[in-house]
Amino acid sequence: MEDIIPGSDVTIMDIQDMLPHRYPFLLVDRVKDMVNDERGIGIKNVTASEPWFTGHFPERPIFPGVLIIEAMAQTAAIIVISHMRREQPEFRADSVYFMSIDKARFRHPVIPGDQIEIHVEKVNQRKMAYKFYCEAKVNGKIAAEAEVMAMHVMNK
Repeated sequence: MEDIIPGSDVTIMDIQDMLPHRYPFLLVDRVKDMVNDERGIGIKNVTASEPWFTGHFPERPIFPGVLIIEAMAQTAAIIVISHMRREQPEFRADSVYFMSIDKARFRHPVIPGDQIEIHVEKVNQRKMAYKFYCEAKVNGKIAAEAEVMAMHVMNK
């Protein structure tokens, strides 16, 4: 079993340097416990001030499942880009393209005040394409799970 790399956590400032996403679509606040490009845990703090709660649903706000899936994909991208930058400091992934979502399941709702821990583990890699198994957990309980596949493309 590989050890967690010291200093492998990334902050929101690091994430903004890696991904083009910004509020409200940047859905990962921090990534911790990364092991190379194999696994890590993304953190999403769900707040009542997020724009989707005015329509999903005003009487009983629920964090949209599609955004949980997007947070999984963002966490996976951060893990890959962070690893590539450790290996090659000049590395820049210009675009990360979401390729597929498989076996998505939603187990229980996520609400304002929850902190989502997005556990991501690499299943497979072919060249620049990566497949990850992801679990979104709140208080240790699985709220959602899916396999996501993405590919990073570098500008020539």
